[in-house]
Amino acid sequence: MADRFAALGAPARVQLLRLLVRAGAEGLTVGELQKHSGLALSTQAHHLNALVRSGLVVQEKVGREVRSRVDFHAVQSLGTFLIERCCEGFGGCS
Repeated sequence: MADRFAALGAPARVQLLRLLVRAGAEGLTVGELQKHSGLALSTQAHHLNALVRSGLVVQEKVGREVRSRVDFHAVQSLGTFLIERCCEGFGGCS
């Protein structure tokens, strides 16, 4: 879980994840993502790789394009971890 939280430690990564969440199950190609993020392709690739390594984003080659999608289960697990695990022993969170 720590790796997933660490992957969100850079504002550019949060921006990319938010764009992919909004794109839904279809995801975005690298080019579409760059158009919306405004990040240089090399910067985007660095941050996207961190999100992929953490398991928050999956990538698939479709023809000549690489499509990135959020692993919604992995993202939801972050919230679940915070709500269920972080409040243990204190009578629950309010």
